[in-house]
Amino acid sequence: AEWEPLVFHATGTGGRAMEKLIESGLVGAVIDISTTEVCDLMMGGLLPATEDRFGAVIRTRIPYVGSVGALDMVNFAAPETVPERYRGRRLYAHNPQITLMRTTPDENARMGRWIGERLNQMDGPVRFLIPERGVSALDAAGQPFHDPAADAALTEALVQTVRATPNRQILRLPLHINDPAFAAALVQQFRALHAGRRRERAPHRQGAS
Repeated sequence: AEWEPLVFHATGTGGRAMEKLIESGLVGAVIDISTTEVCDLMMGGLLPATEDRFGAVIRTRIPYVGSVGALDMVNFAAPETVPERYRGRRLYAHNPQITLMRTTPDENARMGRWIGERLNQMDGPVRFLIPERGVSALDAAGQPFHDPAADAALTEALVQTVRATPNRQILRLPLHINDPAFAAALVQQFRALHAGRRRERAPHRQGAS
């Protein structure tokens, strides 16, 4: 196979392990779909990223394809562990040990700016894909976290923050993040970035005169 995939769960420790492996030089490119650890970092959840999330990609300049997977939810433990300031919020019992809280438009805008500022620091090729019909299984029509206004706030903050260049692009797709077509778009962008890097590194041959 052209690539050997490594899978990291978006559990705080998973993101840190991914960043550490990128920093080691053993990872040649990234498809970073579920950036949900940023929710827990910014809102005080159970499974946070560190402030250095995306830092390894910035420093190594490897090709990066990213998205907004599960940026609609903050993880807490059992319902009684949810901080008092959040008690009136929209909560969902994932199981007896995990309670999820829906993010608001204001929180999504903050996250969009935070992520966008880090994308701006990436000098390697970047494609960041936004599914406009929902960012998680719970954020779909008829599901408890469906909130188009919150999703729109996230999208607009990203679009307004990211300095688009030929090398750094945001792509908005009229799809849900779990649609097969969205997965195909992620892979297509990954392959396109890899092909571009391969052309850049190919030796130039002099034509016969």
